[in-house]
Amino acid sequence: MAELLSDEQATGKVKEVYDEIRASLGMIPNFFRAQAAANPEWLELNWLRWKNIMGNEGSLDRKTKELLAVAVSITNNSKYCMQAHEAMALMKGASIEDIIETKQVVELFASYNNIADSLDIPCDISPGMVKGRKG
Repeated sequence: MAELLSDEQATGKVKEVYDEIRASLGMIPNFFRAQAAANPEWLELNWLRWKNIMGNEGSLDRKTKELLAVAVSITNNSKYCMQAHEAMALMKGASIEDIIETKQVVELFASYNNIADSLDIPCDISPGMVKGRKG
């Protein structure tokens, strides 16, 4: 089991990062506590990555990003991340139905990917073929 750095143990840069995480998420997830215990620079790097990707709203809103995180977590068989991102998706406005549908899409395309790869099907559609495509 991973060592987790408590709030009381956090000093200096770790305490600063913990304060930012708490302000953004309302808590310090064990995911970040374990990184802090292992290597404070790792915590700082991954929190910066989180802020730049998950914390900034670009063309995807936070709910959509959390549902994508659920999908990736299922694909990677990460029980911790699947549970955490389901909770975060719910906090950001996803419904249970949204989460179930996300899981259905993951299951469908895990199967379809395996079929396409096992039959070595040549791809006959690409993003460049879409008319009126922006970006």
